[in-house]
Amino acid sequence: MDLLFLKVWQRNAKAWAKHVRASLIGNLGQPFLFLVAMGYGLGREIPDIHGLTYLQFIAPGLVASATMYSAAFEATFGSYTRLATQKTFEAILMTPVSSYDLGLGEVVWGATKGLLSGIIMVAALPLFGVIPSPWTLLIPFVLFLEGMIFAAFGLVMTALASNYEFFNYFTSLILTPLFLFSGIFFPLDALHPAASLGIRLLPLSHVVDLNRSLCYGRLGPADWISALMVVAYAVVMTATAVSLLHRRLIK
Repeated sequence: MDLLFLKVWQRNAKAWAKHVRASLIGNLGQPFLFLVAMGYGLGREIPDIHGLTYLQFIAPGLVASATMYSAAFEATFGSYTRLATQKTFEAILMTPVSSYDLGLGEVVWGATKGLLSGIIMVAALPLFGVIPSPWTLLIPFVLFLEGMIFAAFGLVMTALASNYEFFNYFTSLILTPLFLFSGIFFPLDALHPAASLGIRLLPLSHVVDLNRSLCYGRLGPADWISALMVVAYAVVMTATAVSLLHRRLIK
């Protein structure tokens, strides 16, 4: 089996390596600032939540948000630049790489960038006094699947976009609400049951729950449901993204 999508991944990795520092700072700046401002600042005025300090409560969720933003931005601004500005996709399609290989390679590359951002956040948690459990070693698997979800979501937007301004809708109407209302900053059981149920259908809320459970070794039956939901979202979103990009490229 020819894994040609890995050639796309390799090409993007080599290009990214030339400006890795600026990229990481851009992707990790917001989560770290929220961790400091909300965890150390506001957290001093908030009582413990489910036996966790506020800093401990929000830290695993901010890891998930770092992965989400990194993967989504790579598959929107990065992929659209390769599609419409640099015409990189046209050049790639002149090789044996198919449009489906190209789409899958873009999703996997976006997931890789998201995973890297998430791992850096996890590694930095002890600096903030958050001591993860041994189960934290499983978090990278969750983060990669999350990266697949949001890289695929971003690639769907790229397949539909006619200009860079189009991504403002994606950022403002999808990513920001997910960031604010997926259980990162407050427990979902504090909401009205109908609102809590609706939010629990969203992918980021399941990643946040899994990260929090793994980080502190508090796994329960609900986490298996979250794991299945994350896998299902990753498969469906990737298939959708690859299909829509194929439709745009092959006219």
